[in-house]
Amino acid sequence: MNSYELNKIFGAVVGSVLVVTVLGFIANMLVHPHQLEKSVLDIKLPETAVAAAPTEPAVALPPIAPLLASADIEAGKAATRNCTSCHTFEKGGRNGVGPNLWDVVAKKKAHIDGFNYSQALTAAAGRAGEDGQWGYEQLNGFLANPRGYLTGTRMAFAGIRRAEDRANLIAYMRTLSDSPAALP
Repeated sequence: MNSYELNKIFGAVVGSVLVVTVLGFIANMLVHPHQLEKSVLDIKLPETAVAAAPTEPAVALPPIAPLLASADIEAGKAATRNCTSCHTFEKGGRNGVGPNLWDVVAKKKAHIDGFNYSQALTAAAGRAGEDGQWGYEQLNGFLANPRGYLTGTRMAFAGIRRAEDRANLIAYMRTLSDSPAALP
């Protein structure tokens, strides 16, 4: 193939791209799409579907209590780097996308006034006993798989797979209090 043939092929490709681009501009001038005021697909879920969501993970996790005794608090503190894009940890800290996590362990779920919690978490906070609190096992289940543990939560975090890593983080979170909760 000589250079004349290559020039014809290159010219045909460039010409085709130019024609398609011009046709796209003309089509945009002729057709004006408009945004709908409300979605055509209006899916309504009953309020009881969120409130009655299971609070236990689909797969039972081994208890976290034995691992808490030997947990590495410094490793737990280092693990918070994955959390700081949404949460703060200091006393009196601001809420971000997620709530401030100071003094959470053994406290009521959805306890920060003024934070816009999901309906699922608000409903979970209304449950009696440990189901309404962030106990060690509840934190373990939530940190392992937030959406699997609490269907309807807004937390878009995949979870922490290794139990030792969860134990380290929970042990560190326990220290974030003026009077830390007793270990189980």
